[in-house]
Amino acid sequence: MRNFISVIFHPLRTLNLWLENDPNASVLDVIYLLTVFSAFGIYLVYDRYQKARNNAIPFRHHAPEPADPQWESIVLHDANLKSHLTNPELMPFHIQGREYITSYDPANSLHIKTAIADTKPEIEARIARARTAQRTWCNTTFSERRRVMRSLLKWLVENQDVCARVACRDTGKTLIDAALGEILTTCSKLEWLINHGEQALQTETRYSNLMMIYKKSQVIYEPKGVVGAIVSWNYPLHNAWSPIIAALFAGNAIVLKCSEHVIWSTDWFIGAIHQCLQACGHDPDIVQMVCCWPDQAEGLTKSPHIKHITFIGSEEVGRKVAIAATEHLTPVTLELGGKDPAIILPDTDLHKWASVWMRGIFQNAGQNCIGIERLIVHSEQYDDLYDILVDRVSKLRFGSVLAPSPEGYINTVDCGSMISNDRFEMLQDLIFAAQNEGAQMEVGGRAIRHSHHAGNAYFAGTVVGDVNPKWEIAQKELFAPIALLIRYDDIEEAIKIANGTRYGLGASVFGPHQDLCLEVAKELECGMVSINDFGVFYLNQDLPFGGTKASGYGRFGGPEGLRALTNPKAIIEDRFPTFLQTNIPKVLDYPIRSLVRSWDFVSGLVILMYGDGYRERFHGLLQLANAARR
Repeated sequence: MRNFISVIFHPLRTLNLWLENDPNASVLDVIYLLTVFSAFGIYLVYDRYQKARNNAIPFRHHAPEPADPQWESIVLHDANLKSHLTNPELMPFHIQGREYITSYDPANSLHIKTAIADTKPEIEARIARARTAQRTWCNTTFSERRRVMRSLLKWLVENQDVCARVACRDTGKTLIDAALGEILTTCSKLEWLINHGEQALQTETRYSNLMMIYKKSQVIYEPKGVVGAIVSWNYPLHNAWSPIIAALFAGNAIVLKCSEHVIWSTDWFIGAIHQCLQACGHDPDIVQMVCCWPDQAEGLTKSPHIKHITFIGSEEVGRKVAIAATEHLTPVTLELGGKDPAIILPDTDLHKWASVWMRGIFQNAGQNCIGIERLIVHSEQYDDLYDILVDRVSKLRFGSVLAPSPEGYINTVDCGSMISNDRFEMLQDLIFAAQNEGAQMEVGGRAIRHSHHAGNAYFAGTVVGDVNPKWEIAQKELFAPIALLIRYDDIEEAIKIANGTRYGLGASVFGPHQDLCLEVAKELECGMVSINDFGVFYLNQDLPFGGTKASGYGRFGGPEGLRALTNPKAIIEDRFPTFLQTNIPKVLDYPIRSLVRSWDFVSGLVILMYGDGYRERFHGLLQLANAARR
């Protein structure tokens, strides 16, 4: 430690002696001083140069008026995506033969925007613009791409409040749900790309076997070109930005089709990326947004210029996308429905984990692809858990955080609205059928007509107990604020129940003994498992995200997801090209002179390389040499 301190303070002591013309300031001390300060100066110049090239570039993207809690608009008494058909005031202008899509706040039924739906020729034109822009973008360096990611991350952190409000306005969710599901997850992905994206895509040197030891084998990851993404409405910021930033970092352009429910917010979120790209000196045409009705989507899914499709949505639509993609054998990553179980092992502290289960079930009004859809609890703890959930769910407060009021935000809202009331009848029918079969239900089970908000998309927090795992309510994805409780008597039965649906996206295992939890987790048929937690595998963006069975195939997130957006190309070259290259032995040269000798040679080569033991391999060497000599 003393030597370290002397090294730090020696230049300062020398400087003081030199300034006072003290003879104790030797020439060597002065040279040492100049060397230290020169090195420090060089470091400062280098540091400034690096910051000038790599630091985040600030850009502006103004908040839209509807994100203001005091914003007012027309109240739609029959709020839906085609409200413009019944209310001529919503049509900005009329173009013969064109279709429109209405954006509205599902929590307040406020009209936000009516937009013209894209047609197939317009989609093709957007793909063409993306192709043109990608030819330049694919030649950017990882440093340039990282700078775009840093700029987006800086902007998102600084503007998280307005981003959350935009998401709330278009989906009816709460600010906390937006912060957790939109902001936090997107920041996590941006950070991972900045810190680890290049490592996932850099050229790899692969192992060569003994026979190919004189060769060097590499894999390079080349951009595919223009990729597509078709994403759901439940998290408009994250679901749009996630495939976009991954595609850009891999060197691709992207055409993204958002859900008709969130065209207003998605357009604004993508507008921020356009502003960022311009500020960083790149063509914003590498990111294109498409909004159309489903009958026009084949302009994207059947395009010969789209080289990969990421789909996030329902199983029904996912199947159609996969079928359409076969037109040009376009690879597809499908993230479809889920019926995620949470297995609660015996002797689990129910009160300790109740808050995690509440968040897993009721976050975003239950509209989560990895939300907890089934609580599988041991019979001895069933009654206690049922009572805990009924008590807590009965106290949930539903409402809008953006309702006009003198106070601004309404801070006492636990759950927002659902995206629409289109599925309410189906949900109520499933709950009614379960009750008829003997299920318990003391809270919820119905739509809510809110006393303060005009929105017609509120569904009450619901607890359904004593559910038979074979009932339709336990097999069908609900995507709603509904807790299902299923009993089991032994762990093998719990695992069987958890695996007993068509789906296999995520899962959770809770228990006092982590080793046992891990054993159970390995038995589950799914793509991801959290132990004593819910959904945290998505906050670690180094992990692949996706499922199995009817939950889809392929992965996004992590190195696997990033590499899926590239063409892996294997390259093999001579390690010592001047001295050693492939030479066809005469015994194998065309035209072959002797089949017997040729066979003995190849057979001996196989034994030499892969024989069982050194003795056998030595015999292979003798056979090979003998055949080559004859």
